[in-house]
Amino acid sequence: MSTAPPQTGNGSPYAHLLHQIRGAGLLERRTGYYIWKIAITGLLFAAGWAAFALIGDSWWVLIVAGFLAFVFTQLGFLGHDAGHRQIFASRRANYVLGLLHSNLAIGLSYGWWVDKHNRHHAHPNTDGADPDLEIRALAFTSRQAGNRGRIAAFAYRYQAFFFFPLLLLEGLSLHVNSARALLRRGGRPRAWESVLLASHVIGYLGAVFLILSPVRAVVFILVQQGMFGLYLGCSFAPNHKGMAILAAGDRTDFLRRQVLTSRNVRGHWLTDFLLGGLNYQIEHHLFPSMPRSNLRHAQTIVESFCHRHSLTYCQTGLFESYAQALRHLHAVGRTPCSAGA
Repeated sequence: MSTAPPQTGNGSPYAHLLHQIRGAGLLERRTGYYIWKIAITGLLFAAGWAAFALIGDSWWVLIVAGFLAFVFTQLGFLGHDAGHRQIFASRRANYVLGLLHSNLAIGLSYGWWVDKHNRHHAHPNTDGADPDLEIRALAFTSRQAGNRGRIAAFAYRYQAFFFFPLLLLEGLSLHVNSARALLRRGGRPRAWESVLLASHVIGYLGAVFLILSPVRAVVFILVQQGMFGLYLGCSFAPNHKGMAILAAGDRTDFLRRQVLTSRNVRGHWLTDFLLGGLNYQIEHHLFPSMPRSNLRHAQTIVESFCHRHSLTYCQTGLFESYAQALRHLHAVGRTPCSAGA
């Protein structure tokens, strides 16, 4: 994933902000923090599967399904950080770590996701350019709501009510898109991804169906994957949904594009932990390679800078961020328009 700052002149506002952030040492690697984070998450992953084996063929195993959904998402956050080269200075080390956490541990294509996420960072909330706005089940703009057929337009009228239930399918959607991406492309890097992803699928399904009865196995998978998708979706939804959407071909400069389309979630250390640092979305978009643990220190600098330059710095509570996203989806679904309009 490209994490280099944009090409700006030395006198640009972003250059001044970057100078402050670098002067504070906030772009330096925090390898010790990540080693601790990876070790703890790995232990939780191992403990979850050990508990799964010990409990065995019992409905109590659904508690483990919920726990593993939590751990899978925490592993996904580490894969996200590796994709932004936040963990190691070496591109190869970050890539290997990303493959192990994404393809092998949770069954998602690291290469496909990095490419998609890279395009999102380049054009956040930009109609026709941000892949996170191209979700067929939802309409994020009035143009989308009016151009996908009458049946879809009817469904979009009530999409705010379906949003959280649809997140239960997010895990399945990510697995399917990962498999499709690997089948479309060849090459040695993709071959390694395919081997690791296939290893995850064989190991995951093999363990579940070997230890559990068929009915309990299916229910375990539905609960674990559903909760995984819900947790992951609830972590990413506050970041941009309901914020300004830029028109295709928008020429807004990098600083304003990243700040005005992003939203921070107010909280404390527990919020940081549960959301994987994504609650500092403005700082993350301005400095993608900044280690997760430095984002909260950068917030004071960035917020003060935005106020001095009359840039709206959006920060809300977690539940208010969901409310804003739902209000936006509801308004879009009720006011569709055609492409010509």
